[in-house]
Amino acid sequence: MSLQSVLVPLFKLYLCGIKVLLYQIFNRSFTLPVLPKQNGRVAIVTGGTRGIGFETARHLASLGMHVIIAGNEREEGAAAVRKIHEEGTEGTAEFVFVDMTSLKSVRHFVRLFRDRGLPLHVLVNNAGTMMVPDRQTEDGFEYHLGLNYLSHFLLTNLLLDLLKRSGKPGCCSRIINMSSATHYAGVIDMEDLNRRIQYSSHGAYSQSKLGLVLFTYYLQEQLTASSCSVTVNAVDPGMVDTALYDNLWTLVQLLKKPVAKILFRVRTKLFIVFSWKVFLRYYYSLFMFWRLCLGISGAGAGLQTFQLSSTEVPPVLQAVHSPLRALPPSLFSNL
Repeated sequence: MSLQSVLVPLFKLYLCGIKVLLYQIFNRSFTLPVLPKQNGRVAIVTGGTRGIGFETARHLASLGMHVIIAGNEREEGAAAVRKIHEEGTEGTAEFVFVDMTSLKSVRHFVRLFRDRGLPLHVLVNNAGTMMVPDRQTEDGFEYHLGLNYLSHFLLTNLLLDLLKRSGKPGCCSRIINMSSATHYAGVIDMEDLNRRIQYSSHGAYSQSKLGLVLFTYYLQEQLTASSCSVTVNAVDPGMVDTALYDNLWTLVQLLKKPVAKILFRVRTKLFIVFSWKVFLRYYYSLFMFWRLCLGISGAGAGLQTFQLSSTEVPPVLQAVHSPLRALPPSLFSNL
């Protein structure tokens, strides 16, 4: 492994992180608009037992939704459900086990959900990991790629028909992919997708988030072409003080705490408000909020399609199909 292969992705990732941190320091205000009640609607939130995932599930339940918290920690799941119900929300919550590092577990989760005959209006692909040492998932994928991207890619495709049936014109079903500004530093390595030749946790994480963003773009193009009442967006909530950052340098953890703790609920709600904007847009971040979203009123205005300008997206987005073609055929066997 060359020194350059380690240092370049590391530098790119931390540069993105510094930009986000500086933006949050100087832009702390955000007013959450009044969101409509969502009684009778169903949502799935992966990784919803803590952090942003829990805050998302809690807020959706407060709007009257039935929220299924999908995760691999049963005790944390039970505690999350109990806390939501103790708040006396209009909606309900339940925990269902799924190991997002196992495609078999993802398929089993989907079978259980389908057997219940429930509709599905919102899918929040939130579960993820960041900068873990070199390891593989149960299916042999690089850990970041398997957990952050491929498992959610499979989950989304297996549930897509339910989302299509549940969505209506003017009241679309929603798919929210939790992304990161670090996807701008990512490179899809077609020759070494699983990082077996040279491993960098920074490069692997950035690649997984870029893959999720590329999939978001590709899927929205397909949904638009088929006139489906489903929208899909990638969202960057900014830097938040959660366990996701445990593997970062100590200095970076110390720098983020004063800002991220203050803004935890604000940025979480920023994430949620995007999920209820009923118009076509692909990637939202703290940097692009005012430039792209100011003046967009939501469902009453109908669906609108915007394209990110060439100055706001990396050139690799032009090759949006490539990451999907590079995936092993076995991944699609049960779609």
